Amino acid sequence: MEEQIDWRALAVATGPAERAVAEAGVRLAYRQAGLPEPARILWVGSPLEAVRLLSATVPGADGAPPHTGHSVRAEIRDQPLAAARDALHKRLGPAGWSAHWRTTGAGLWDVTTPLVNRIRQTVVETVGGTRAEESRTRLLLLDAVLGQHDAAWLHALARPRAGLDGLAQVARTAGWWWPYTDLAVLAERPAELHRDEAGRLDRADGPALRWPDGFALHAWRGLPVPGDFLTGLGSLTPARIREEENAELRRVMLEHYGYDRYLTESGATPVHRDDTGVLWRIPLPGDEDVVMVEVVNSTPEPDGTSRTYWLRVPPRTRTAREGVAWTFGLDAEAYTPLRQT
Repeated sequence: MEEQIDWRALAVATGPAERAVAEAGVRLAYRQAGLPEPARILWVGSPLEAVRLLSATVPGADGAPPHTGHSVRAEIRDQPLAAARDALHKRLGPAGWSAHWRTTGAGLWDVTTPLVNRIRQTVVETVGGTRAEESRTRLLLLDAVLGQHDAAWLHALARPRAGLDGLAQVARTAGWWWPYTDLAVLAERPAELHRDEAGRLDRADGPALRWPDGFALHAWRGLPVPGDFLTGLGSLTPARIREEENAELRRVMLEHYGYDRYLTESGATPVHRDDTGVLWRIPLPGDEDVVMVEVVNSTPEPDGTSRTYWLRVPPRTRTAREGVAWTFGLDAEAYTPLRQT
């Protein structure tokens, strides 16, 4: 019976690697690729530590840079995945393959691809160096087998006799790994992963993605932010928000502070009022205006009060009715509700 694997959970799994099982998976992957097993397997705390090790900026266990041989990623990963895909495509046909991909890998691809891109970019930025050194870092990152972040392909293709058992075993038990003729380098999985309801990296009080060696990514609703930026969100003021020169970071500040609170405490004045609500506008230096409609729910709460809502609308909005209509996907002329709720 085919083993049932929850690739959706594994794609975002955190916690210590199962090292013995992962190492056995590495050796199996080499054998399935028709290669001799690696002479050595080394563990690192994160993709960043792996790149530093492989670029010889961190000495190996014997005090010297590791001797790796050449990369065998193509033989270990790319060629077996391509062969399995071609075989399944041939068996299912174009329409059958498309349907199979939609129900297996497609959704996972949308989860893992942004993570992979962010991890790679953060490693490049952290390592830094000259243009040549940056190019070297990018090439080392392309040598990596993505482990759990290959979940989309493995969910679609890993099945009996597909020749992907070794790859799947490592993906279930470890993070990214680097296969070379003489050495395999395995990284731990992340220790923490925080995402919002849309699946984006998101955390206001610490790293959104962190490995056990301290390598981390910070993000607010998917937007990369500096780690020290988040510590200042609790003491924001309207003046501090206006002073921020980076428009993207300023939007993070506004979302955290609250657009309605910002308008109120900034001394904004209404620019239009009608029976649908009140339109507010406040300019931001070097950025689009913040424009919001204040509306009152016509249905009272259980205690008899009426709740006020603030709806952000496009900067081009000129009337409250136009703004409220926009939230329903309508033009102002077409917005004629029988009753507002």
